[in-house]
Amino acid sequence: MIRSLYIAKTGLEAQQTNLDVVTNNLANVSTNGFKKSRAVFEDLLYQNVRQPGA
Repeated sequence: MIRSLYIAKTGLEAQQTNLDVVTNNLANVSTNGFKKSRAVFEDLLYQNVRQPGA
């Protein structure tokens, strides 16, 4: 059961990061020179795997 909770937590964190990126893009849409960001799930997974102490 603990593993399934961890999987759910990881998915929620990835979705939160995605929402943060979209929010940042929308907030800066009128800023001169702003380049949009993009959340890539593979990068998020790698960050979670490589956390210190894991």
